[in-house]
Amino acid sequence: MIKIISPYPPGGASDVLARMLVPGLSKQLNTTVIVENKTGASGNIGTDFVSSATGDGCTLLLGNSTGIVINRNLYKLRNDPITSLRPVAEVAAVPMVLYVNSSVPANSVAELIALIKKEPGKYSFASPGSGSTHHLLGELLKLEQKLDMTHIPYRGSGPAIADVLAGQVPMAFESTGAMVPHLNSGKVRALATTGAVRAKNLPDVPTMKELGYSKFVVENWYGIFVPAKTPTALVNQLNKEINKILATGDVAESLSKMGSLNSEQTPEQFAAFVKKEIPYWELLVKQSGATAE
Repeated sequence: MIKIISPYPPGGASDVLARMLVPGLSKQLNTTVIVENKTGASGNIGTDFVSSATGDGCTLLLGNSTGIVINRNLYKLRNDPITSLRPVAEVAAVPMVLYVNSSVPANSVAELIALIKKEPGKYSFASPGSGSTHHLLGELLKLEQKLDMTHIPYRGSGPAIADVLAGQVPMAFESTGAMVPHLNSGKVRALATTGAVRAKNLPDVPTMKELGYSKFVVENWYGIFVPAKTPTALVNQLNKEINKILATGDVAESLSKMGSLNSEQTPEQFAAFVKKEIPYWELLVKQSGATAE
């Protein structure tokens, strides 16, 4: 039996992506595959569980950028995910979108920045938790544009989105996949996305990069990780099977609807990508003064 550990609650992106892999892995490896949610401490509990597991290919982690490269700068961890885990395959890479409640009188990023500067201290931004990609993008905007606004952390994306929809908080960064239905409702408005190219599910929304905000090329990425001591042969086999699943019709279509920009990578390529992410988030946490509130 294979367990895919999701370090976040059911219904979130990590959980959804983990369950998306189950039918294909069960069939291709001819074994039972289940998803187990080990939640808490901003994903650190589930991540640490896999870090300490036997490297026999039976315990996998559906990790993301927050749990793998950001939390290590905010928490005192028993195991550093970078050294205690081994990257297997990227599963999804979803750009973020900066969005505002429709009552906010700003139709562009420049107008939003001017609005916040005009009334320092009046505006706030929501996030699904301190130290999340969403939170740090807000801190980066504050830092780069010298803005006086307050971070409002929530326990997950759902409550954060709900309060922006209701107008309790004026703005937030969120994954494009989670926001498309809400943007179509007219209650919120998208100002820009954070991918290197325009999001497939929001093609009319400009990227922060094309608007001149070059540091905002960020994707909320997800991937499969195993304990560091897992043999290379097992890692390569899992990579091959997972990439095959990601390219199949139903799964590929679901990823496309989420706005995922993931590409097929070898374990070595995915490991190199993760390594490249480390200094970006390390510096941002340090410069912003972000803490695990």
